[in-house]
Order: sequence, then structure tokens, then C-alpha cells
Amino acid sequence: MGKPTGFMEIERKTPPKRDPKERVNDWKEYQLTPPEEEVQAQASRCMDCGIPFCQAGTNMPGSNEIGCPVYNLIPEWNDLVYKGHWKEALARLHKTNNFPEFTGRVCPAPCEGSCTVAIDTEPVTIKSIELQIVEKGFREGWIKAKQPLRRTGKKVAVIGSGPAGLAAAAQLNRAGHEVIVYEKEDRIGGLLTYGIPDVKLPYETVMRRIHLLEEEGVTFKTGVDIGTTIRWDELRQSVDGVILCTGAQVPRGVEGAPGYHANGIEYAMNFLTQNTKALLNHHLRNNDYISAKDKDVIVIGGGDTGVDCITTSVRHGAKSITQFDINTEKDEVRGEEDAWPLFPMTYKQEEGQKEAEAVYGKDPRVYQWLTTEFLTDNCGNLIGLKAVQADTVYENGKKERKPISGTEQVWEADLILLAIGFTGPERNLLEQMGVNMTKHGTVDAAYGDYATTQTGVFAAGDNRRGQSLVVWAIHEGREAARECDRYLTGSTILP
Repeated sequence: MGKPTGFMEIERKTPPKRDPKERVNDWKEYQLTPPEEEVQAQASRCMDCGIPFCQAGTNMPGSNEIGCPVYNLIPEWNDLVYKGHWKEALARLHKTNNFPEFTGRVCPAPCEGSCTVAIDTEPVTIKSIELQIVEKGFREGWIKAKQPLRRTGKKVAVIGSGPAGLAAAAQLNRAGHEVIVYEKEDRIGGLLTYGIPDVKLPYETVMRRIHLLEEEGVTFKTGVDIGTTIRWDELRQSVDGVILCTGAQVPRGVEGAPGYHANGIEYAMNFLTQNTKALLNHHLRNNDYISAKDKDVIVIGGGDTGVDCITTSVRHGAKSITQFDINTEKDEVRGEEDAWPLFPMTYKQEEGQKEAEAVYGKDPRVYQWLTTEFLTDNCGNLIGLKAVQADTVYENGKKERKPISGTEQVWEADLILLAIGFTGPERNLLEQMGVNMTKHGTVDAAYGDYATTQTGVFAAGDNRRGQSLVVWAIHEGREAARECDRYLTGSTILP
């Protein structure tokens, strides 16, 4: 695959991005399109490695991920791009991934960590090549709506329009079923629309794909909260099958810390959702969103959602931004615990952190800080927090945070954003349905089968597996659609 000596002759080069200082003044996408010849040169670095771990899509027990969860045929479409066969590369890409324009923007690219070239040098730029393939497909008009050849007469309800729901809907429609997607928000897309800032994944990009699905026959209904707007028993009687793709939306809180009721403490997803709604509705001209303007902002949580809060706060015009990461600062090289082909847990700066550094003069991250108390004025308004540095240890198989004596500190803040993950799906609908839950608070549906304890009802994505990646949601949506198709027809044509 590719050029046999490409990985030895050509250095890794990622696509250009807009200058951080310039782009923080607007909400436009920060990625730029590289020249085609540059993309082809990068694709040539994909070697004929014999065993493409990049497309393995698995986990090793007790470790992080290996390869691509949707099993993208990476060496095949890299070779096609290198040879200039872009349309054929697009067909290969769409064979395993319904939405490469999403994953090409927001996936952390476990495939690159498992690239054979990454054993002792920089991996192939798989993620950016994927994005350029699909975007060229849209520019050239190669991506068009395709109606199924026949209709089965079966009707399926997909509850939730995030990546899992959209993937399930696309696949079920392809099999010929009538598909109705129910979304409780006012716009389609789930976390793709309201959980990821426009600068990373523009709303227009999401809607471009939604319009194609509509042309192919999928029906979308917004503002419908199944379990409230429509009772569960009413919906179930009107369809032949159901796929639950409601996500894991209950945020993890800080109820154990004194002062957690203070005015000025907000959940990250609430902050991000309000911002995107206001941006799309009136470009932030009204005051119907949580603003970070002129505020000392502390983001608690070192993951992607925390970075998205930084991205948004910088554009609001925050006075200062600090990101608490409970973990130690990562090394720049792999350790034994994440050796190839595992995903490398190494130091890197995300785009939002680069923007904060460009504006405020330093990386916003501080490490090993554990919040112990939130501080308020006499009116209950947030004025700061107390924190202590802590070591992370494992005792009897459980993770514990051990405070380090003498490190206590007070931090000023008038806006604190909690980005410390989610505990599971919302329970109202699930209780109406009577589906069994696991001890972790997720829907009880086995991986690979996806069937819940209610006949004809399947679950996919974060509500089944817990908080995870967009690419895993797409993978589960596709597979749940396959099992639902098998239930409806006795066999399946879906992969």
C-alpha cells in the first residue's frame, strides 16, 4: 500500500489551521484545506505493513484502545488517495463509516496511535486524510442521496439524533425500513450540534448530512421528548422496532464539596448547549446564555469537554481561564503502560489550549488539583474555590485521591464549569419502558447483540456503553441497526 519507501522519505505533516490569535475573534471553523498533492504525499507514508493494526478496533483487557472502532479500511483508501483515485477512496471510506466528515474533525484518532509507522516515528496522518477524502467528495458532487431499492413495510423509531442515532437511522433506512428519528431538542444532531463548538464541527456540516438522510427517506422530528411529549406505550404500539440512542446526559456533580450550590457553578454541557443555541439563534446578541465575558473562569476536568469550554470562554472574552486536571502532566513519549499499538497517553496541546495560551500568555492547565470547597459572598455568588494537590493511588482495586499536605490554595473565580464526565442516561423514559439497567447505571444490552430486556427494543451508544467517543457511537449505531434488521426480517443485509 502507498509508496514502499514513503514513510522513510516523507515526514508527517498535519494540515494547517488558522492562527489562534486571529480565529478567537469569530466562530468559524479553524481547520484549513491543504493542497491535494500534499494529502497524497502524506497518504504515501502508509506502508504495506501486513497487519494493519490501525483498523483493528478493539481493546486489550485493562488498557486503552487499539485502532479504529468502525474498522475503516485505512490502508486501502490511503493507497487510492496516493494514486489519485479519490472517488474510489470515498467509496471505501463510506463502506465502514457513515459520517467521516464528523470523525475526521472530532475523533481523537486511536488509529494513528496504532499505525505501524508509529512504532518508532510519527504516524500517518490518517484522520486528516479521511477528512479530505469526504470533503472532496462533497465538493465534487460525488456524495448524493441514495434511496433504498425496496421498502419492507416495517417502521422503526430511533430515539435520539446524536451520532449513534444517525448511524442507526442511516443503516435501517438503507435496509428499506421506514425510520423516524425523535429528538427532544429543537435541532437535530445531539451532542454533534450542542455538545461540540461550531469551530470544531460546524452546524452546517451536520445539517449537510441530515439533508441527505432526509432525501433518502429518513423522517426527523424535533422537540419530541419520548416519555413526556409522547408516552412510551403510545410510541411502542405505533412501530415495529425501537433503537434507544439517548446518550449519557446526566452530568457528574460535586455534591460532596461545601458551597456547590453557589451561583456561578455550571455544568459544562449546559454552558456549551446554551452557547450554541444562542449562536445559531441570534449570534449571541441576546443574554439568554451563560457568558464568560470578563470573568475568571475555572474549568474542572481535563478532557475534551473541558477543552471545549476553554474554546468557548476565550471567544466570550473571559478575563482569565484555568483548567484543573486531576492527573499528573503526561510525558512526551510513550510509557510501558501505553506502548504501541495502544493509544498513546502522551502530552499534547489541544486547539482550545493553544488559543488560551495565545490570548493569556500561558497554557491554562494546572495539574493534580482537587477542589475541596467553593467560596461565596453573602449573596451566595461564587467568588472562588479552595483546592489541594492530590496524588492518584489505587487501593483494593479502587482509585483514590490522596491530598498532599501543605499544598492548599485559594483560587479566585466567578464562573466554574464542571466537565468531569457523566454518570449515565436520564431515567424518566427508561423507567417508563421498564428496561433492565446495569450496576453502572447504563441500559442492560449486551455488546454485539444490543437487545434490551424489552422485545424489539435495542440500545446503542453512550446510554449502553457509558460516556465514550463519537466513533464508538457510530460503530454501535451501525451494529444495533443490523440486529434490529435481523429482528424485523429474520435475516440481515447490513454489515
